[in-house]
Amino acid sequence: MSGREHGHDPTMPHSAQAVAAPLRPTHELPSDDLEVVPGFERENLQGWIPQLATEADVRAVIEKAFDYRGDVTITRKDSAEITGYLFDRRIGPTLATSVVRLILATSNERPAIPYSEIAAIAFTGRDTAAGKSYEAWVKKYWEQRAKGEKNISIEPEALE
Repeated sequence: MSGREHGHDPTMPHSAQAVAAPLRPTHELPSDDLEVVPGFERENLQGWIPQLATEADVRAVIEKAFDYRGDVTITRKDSAEITGYLFDRRIGPTLATSVVRLILATSNERPAIPYSEIAAIAFTGRDTAAGKSYEAWVKKYWEQRAKGEKNISIEPEALE
């Protein structure tokens, strides 16, 4: 999970982050609270090429790219294109001091690119986890079982 999913707000200083309240013992909670966990929807970003007009746009799109589970293509201001998996970002007070790092699609290099050098970001790679929720697995299981299949085993896709 990303920092945002854990309640981290990159726009606030670390010292100002909220601290989670301690959990009550389970015997004090109603049983419905124990059984229901809210989920969240994932955006389908594959193929998206957002506009980067302002500093806020750049920062917001990089956060989405960091959470994305596929490759992105970054076009630098010198027109060079770099494609890879955005696995790290270091947020500084300015775009020049903030950096993203990628694992390149064609090698094991891990270049660091300052936010200030990014002209465009395209979500070009396939989202490798799209449609692979627990609910999707259960649905596929019951479809196979309804067909009368025995010893049902859902195997992972081969990596590309």
